[in-house]
Amino acid sequence: MWYAIFGEDHEGSLEKRLAARPEHIARLNAVVDDGRLLIAGPHPAIDAPDQGAAGFSGSLIIAEFASLDDARTWADEDPYLDAGVYRNVTVKPFKPVLP
Repeated sequence: MWYAIFGEDHEGSLEKRLAARPEHIARLNAVVDDGRLLIAGPHPAIDAPDQGAAGFSGSLIIAEFASLDDARTWADEDPYLDAGVYRNVTVKPFKPVLP
């Protein structure tokens, strides 16, 4: 089943995000390689093509896991949590409908 993983950033965590990004992306690429990633990306903190120092307010990952527990376990091991980027992570089942 598909699961939406919402990570909410601590305010002012851009430097921590940039430092942890290579490890975060490596984990996502493993999910891509398994054919289980629908989409992933950050939420810009401001409505502009270049966020600059404003950074991001969080991230969204939609990926396939065997169960909600598996999705939560995977999300709880995100490098952004260890680095202090995320202040909260929510995992919910997701049902793709369109397109």
